[in-house]
Amino acid sequence: MAISDKIKALLKLRGLNNQALAECLGISAQALSNKFYRDSYSGEDLIKIAAFLECELAFISGETKISLMESPKQKRGKK
Repeated sequence: MAISDKIKALLKLRGLNNQALAECLGISAQALSNKFYRDSYSGEDLIKIAAFLECELAFISGETKISLMESPKQKRGKK
């Protein structure tokens, strides 16, 4: 399953729509549609999407788990 399909499924499960996600990412609905079509996301996109969907994005290897989360600066909209 493509990343876009997983994101769309999570949006549906959470009762959210594409417009709300686009606003969260600070992009237009068309730009989000392009990301879905191309299945192309930056690491920063994925971290923001996970936070928006109240999910955890992590690298897991055996018992080691490294969680990727928004920094306080990212949450305020700064880089």
